[in-house]
Amino acid sequence: MSALKPLRIGTRASALALWQARHVESLVRAQPGAPPVELVHIRTEGDVQSDVPLWQVQGKAFFTKEIDRALLAGTVDIAVHSLKDLATRLEPGLQLAATLPREDPRDALISASGATLSALPQGARVGTSSLRRRAFLARARPDVVLLELRGNVPTRVERLKQGDYDAIILAAAGLKRLGLAAQITEYLGVGTWPPAVAQGVIGICARADDEATLRWLTPLDDRVARLAVSAERALLRMLEGGCQVPLGALATVHEEQLSLRYRICALDGSGGMNGGSSVGGHERGSHQLTVEEAIGLGERVARDLLARGAGDLVARARGAHAVEEP
Repeated sequence: MSALKPLRIGTRASALALWQARHVESLVRAQPGAPPVELVHIRTEGDVQSDVPLWQVQGKAFFTKEIDRALLAGTVDIAVHSLKDLATRLEPGLQLAATLPREDPRDALISASGATLSALPQGARVGTSSLRRRAFLARARPDVVLLELRGNVPTRVERLKQGDYDAIILAAAGLKRLGLAAQITEYLGVGTWPPAVAQGVIGICARADDEATLRWLTPLDDRVARLAVSAERALLRMLEGGCQVPLGALATVHEEQLSLRYRICALDGSGGMNGGSSVGGHERGSHQLTVEEAIGLGERVARDLLARGAGDLVARARGAHAVEEP
């Protein structure tokens, strides 16, 4: 038996959260000399308030803050999150120790009839609790009826099969991780339907001064994912003003050029702004992109959006007390 102190991973108990926690457990265990790992299930406020439409509830970090508090209290040593759920400003004393390689970042439509989004009948019932998806749906298909969709991923798929909805929209990453990719009717293109910030990336947090734990997490950090989410989260951090907003953003890295595309609109789909910007590229020779440059790109795009009037969209979203559903 190992004499090393076990590393305790804090996680929600949903099927997807447990898949992510066990994946991190396997990565830690695979390292030579690694300590034993234990999973600690933590119930979050988002789990408790399962009967309330999340986009109508005031607050943030509904699916992460209890886990992060346990981390700060020393009850657990590692917090595993869908990074899109994690607030852009971490609690003092915590560190985003690793970002794992990104799974498919796209949103996916599952329809009962096999119809794509554009082919859904007039007035089709579409389930989602994501404010961003609701806004993008209102822009793309103002005729559809938006219905709340709560529960874990398998439960949502089952509710579609039971006839509660004509279609539902979920993150492709979660469906793929749970072996449900065959259910997908259509992948929604990132050009017109960019994903939530950091969608598809698993984030691992630890106490910033816990060197004994950080030594096992630092090797897991994926550089490309770190650069991408640093830009995306910097953009959101400057825009959100204390609330979540109907913003989709996706950063990609190619030959040391980091490109960031975005779309933001009002809750009813109006007033949309979209575009992109980049940093780096061939002209800089062998220079490697840095996280600081990625953050700078996100902040530059945010300043441009605010100068173009995005602040009005943010103010309107603030009144909705939006929370993005994981």
